[in-house]
Amino acid sequence: MNKVFYLSTCDTCKRILARIPADISLEMVDIKQKNINASDLDFAAEILGSYEALFSKRARKYRAMNLHERQLSEEEIKDLILHEYTFLKRPVFILGEKVFAGNSKKTVDAAIAELYAG
Repeated sequence: MNKVFYLSTCDTCKRILARIPADISLEMVDIKQKNINASDLDFAAEILGSYEALFSKRARKYRAMNLHERQLSEEEIKDLILHEYTFLKRPVFILGEKVFAGNSKKTVDAAIAELYAG
């Protein structure tokens, strides 16, 4: 099953999701309503090589919690993402055995190309 984890109030996510044709089967998960679960997070981290690859340092709480002053372990990063949706880099596409995280042009273009290929 193909999934995308996004934030419905994020204009960047809206712009990216607008590029996806309606006829493509994709489970849409608004992380504000239902945060990513541990199994999806573990799978994505395994494919990308780390939980840090899924962690957003742009989240307001990152600085508010003084996390920028510490070296976070992978386990701490995992717990932060699971307990606070804003720490998940977005959007995150899980497309079969491939994972694409973030909104860089290269990442988004690769995810869209994979959707069309599948």
